[in-house]
Amino acid sequence: MSEPLRREWRPDFRVDVAGVLAPLRRGRGDPTWQPALDGVWRVGTTPDGPASTHVHRRGDGTVVARSWGPGAAWSLEGIPALLGADDRPEEFTCHHPLVEDSHRRMPGMRFGASRRVWDQLLPAVLEQKVTGVEARRSYRELCRRFGDPAPGPAPAGMRVPPTPAQVRAIPDWEWHRAGVDSARRRAILASAAVAHRLERAAELGGEPGRELLRRVPGIGVWTAAEVAQRVWGDADAVSFGDFHIPTLVGWALVGRPLDDAGMLEVLAPYRPQRQRAVRYVELSGFRRPRFGPRFSPRDYRAM
Repeated sequence: MSEPLRREWRPDFRVDVAGVLAPLRRGRGDPTWQPALDGVWRVGTTPDGPASTHVHRRGDGTVVARSWGPGAAWSLEGIPALLGADDRPEEFTCHHPLVEDSHRRMPGMRFGASRRVWDQLLPAVLEQKVTGVEARRSYRELCRRFGDPAPGPAPAGMRVPPTPAQVRAIPDWEWHRAGVDSARRRAILASAAVAHRLERAAELGGEPGRELLRRVPGIGVWTAAEVAQRVWGDADAVSFGDFHIPTLVGWALVGRPLDDAGMLEVLAPYRPQRQRAVRYVELSGFRRPRFGPRFSPRDYRAM
């Protein structure tokens, strides 16, 4: 096994490695993201090929990253951005007591930028209009059955997300077996067909980047925002169209449920960092009142 490439980086802010990287994890069984005793393992695609990267923070604040695979150099180059070096939390102003309290308790919360659109677009499309349990199960199966083994000494079972070419080669019956319905399958295949062009969204950033993603049939406001938050650390990309978020934000900030239009109005003072306010609400521990049954996961494999 070849020796890894290594990088040390001393940020001028305190880094919570697991906390910043947590949004990239799709459930506990995510084969592309695993916690370690001394940090986090991530596996992904890069313009140069796959890479497995282990990231941890030493006691003196120095971040140490090691990476294996053809994409190792690209992965290490992006470590500062990945851990939030380009984020601007100091420009955020609180307008609600709950947000202020959450901000005070979590001063290290930052938006990281993975810089790789495809790796976040695939799971985001799988999460469209289904429960998290369904989406994560489908993502696990696609990675494990069609993604390559992780390079280097990554923990057993870790896989590279299937590339656009690998996704386009998946037979119809295998999508059904993975529990992916026809609408999401079409959106994924449409994205895979132009994946090389969609990577430019990370360079454009902001609304231009989100607009580029939305040109693909089946990619709407919600999916584009989910990708933007993770790929270029878009702190203003709110996931409008989400079933739960408007209700949670409404109860937390104004004491009543909201729809997307109401949430847009309530979050207006936080522009251009509206998603940061939403993230503080989500991390605050606030739980909205529940008045009805939860949705049950569906199994498309049995249909």
